[in-house]
Amino acid sequence: METVTHDGRTTAYRVEDRGGDAAPLLCVHGSGGTHAVWKSQLARLSRERPVAAVDLSGHGDSDDVDAEPGPETLRAYVDDVLAVAGEVEAGVLAGNSLGGAVVLTALLDRDALAESRVDVDAAVFAGSGAKLAVLDELRDWLAGGGGGFDRAVEFLHRDDMLFHDPSDREREFSEAAMREAGRAVVERDFLSCHTFDVRGDLDAVDVPVFALTGEYDRLTPPDYHEYLAEHVQDGAWTTVPDAAHLSMLEAPEAFNDELGAFLAERGL
Repeated sequence: METVTHDGRTTAYRVEDRGGDAAPLLCVHGSGGTHAVWKSQLARLSRERPVAAVDLSGHGDSDDVDAEPGPETLRAYVDDVLAVAGEVEAGVLAGNSLGGAVVLTALLDRDALAESRVDVDAAVFAGSGAKLAVLDELRDWLAGGGGGFDRAVEFLHRDDMLFHDPSDREREFSEAAMREAGRAVVERDFLSCHTFDVRGDLDAVDVPVFALTGEYDRLTPPDYHEYLAEHVQDGAWTTVPDAAHLSMLEAPEAFNDELGAFLAERGL
């Protein structure tokens, strides 16, 4: 893991560079995740371009941040992403779920982009959207009610939530990452998703956008992605078969093929 220090904390990231000359890609995980959810992109897409994946504050190997759930947390996560993007010279930002909210927040914060000197040429959203409301029951469990954190983790790993048909290894990997992040961080993540709504600002997104939705995703269904693609200046969307919310992990070959084709069409 590499690290970058910024804003009084250290953010960890992994980068794979096999000499490809296409635009560098930086990937951002979702609630309670780590950079490892992008392991198939790090391993395979790095033949064509440098690929990096970040651990947001309080996740994986990154220092935590003292931030209230909602816009304050999203701004802190944007700082993480832009710090790493500057280090790896990322031209493409990809976000899953909460990570998509972080990427959209960054794209709409022109002052932060200008200050970071990060030039974004395209953005990719997987299992994400312009509004990410969270079920009342899930928020209650994350707050400690009705069975608590264990109940929340179990719910998220039901069929067609994070995964459509995961192997035991995939499920255990995902559950372990969420438990390692801990209840407080995971609750902060989901509450930040719940307050996120930039549907009225999408026409200001002026870079090409590609939204990928897992065929069976019940957390952020296809209409989230269609809406996003139709309301930015240059958007496209597609469905990844045999996958749910974590399509980049569950159906990596199809995901990578779609992502690679989109970027190639844009000359990136």
